[in-house]
Amino acid sequence: MTLPPARVPATGVRRLTATLYGYSFLDDFVLLYPVYALLFADTGMSLWQISSLFALWSITGVLLEVPSGAWADTVSRRRLLWIGPLLTAVGFGLWVATPAYWAFAVGFVLWGAGGALGSGALEALVYDELDRLGAADRYARVMGRGRAARLVGTMVSAGLAGPAFALGGYPVVGAASVLACLLTAATATRFPEHRERPEKGEDSWATTLRAGLAEVREDRSVRGALLLVPAVAAVWGALDEYTPLLVRDIGVAEATVPYLILLIWAAVTAGSLLTGPAERLGTTGFAVLLAAAALALAVGAAAGSVAGIALVGLAFGGFQVAEVLADVRLQHRIDESRRATLTSVASLGTELATVATFGLYALLGTGAAHGTVFAVLAIPYLVTALALAGARVATARP
Repeated sequence: MTLPPARVPATGVRRLTATLYGYSFLDDFVLLYPVYALLFADTGMSLWQISSLFALWSITGVLLEVPSGAWADTVSRRRLLWIGPLLTAVGFGLWVATPAYWAFAVGFVLWGAGGALGSGALEALVYDELDRLGAADRYARVMGRGRAARLVGTMVSAGLAGPAFALGGYPVVGAASVLACLLTAATATRFPEHRERPEKGEDSWATTLRAGLAEVREDRSVRGALLLVPAVAAVWGALDEYTPLLVRDIGVAEATVPYLILLIWAAVTAGSLLTGPAERLGTTGFAVLLAAAALALAVGAAAGSVAGIALVGLAFGGFQVAEVLADVRLQHRIDESRRATLTSVASLGTELATVATFGLYALLGTGAAHGTVFAVLAIPYLVTALALAGARVATARP
């Protein structure tokens, strides 16, 4: 039976969003996440070796981020979205089957490559498909829910990792993680894709990359939107890694730390679900959101109490909203043919700024408490909020 014309877009949106939510959940439903550092240590890796593995992972992502984004603008984005999880599955399988330094290194390279293939390609595919269906205005709400699905996947996998490990140790946890990657790849094949790609030989990824960078140089609005993404995403993304240390510093029992971390991520998940209504915020509202979240972060971190940790969670929820909205601003300003390229450039900026934040945290943390460092690192958000407010005022002048 043929659906009425008015129903066709709604059906298309439902298929796209259902696939996105399933893909996002499964992509972070990896039982190895909470225990892979323990696997490395139990294999006999030194702290230096473990740190070098993390560095190799980051370097792989940095090197492949932009080229993979340009590639996603010249080939099928859906194809990259199912190839990426397969590479990760091979890496996880190596870790468990051959627990040795070389296997861990190869696994991290494959994981980094898989993540780079999906970065930029996913946002570009979702935005273009929504735009084709006349529903581009739903992008913020859809991506916010997608990020919430990722967070739920992470929390559920963390909850199941313990029982799975008790059942069969690293082999069972690893097998479950490989299975999750395979299911992610299978789900990715369900993404609709109607974009017209360049003919073979008509455009190369290098040409696409040059055209994308030229657009950034020539269009001030694109440049501003691109820079806003790392300005919003990097600092709180780095601080997330230190939240267990911040929580422990308030004096709670070790067994209580996971519950307070869960409280923080519950707030982040709630923030993801609020991105749809928050899209109505203008530039001034966006600046107020950032400033309020920065103040909540500074006050909460400095409080040294459970109530303070709740404030930190509220701040992280605000930053999550702001991060999705920054992505929305970028997607609205870039051309379809270079969407994945420039989204990957923004992701590269986020990666580099995150690494810089790690270094700054280590520098500040040598002589200050974790709460103090968190409070100091709220300052960049206040600066960004003031810059946005100033730009809004300048634009409003005759």
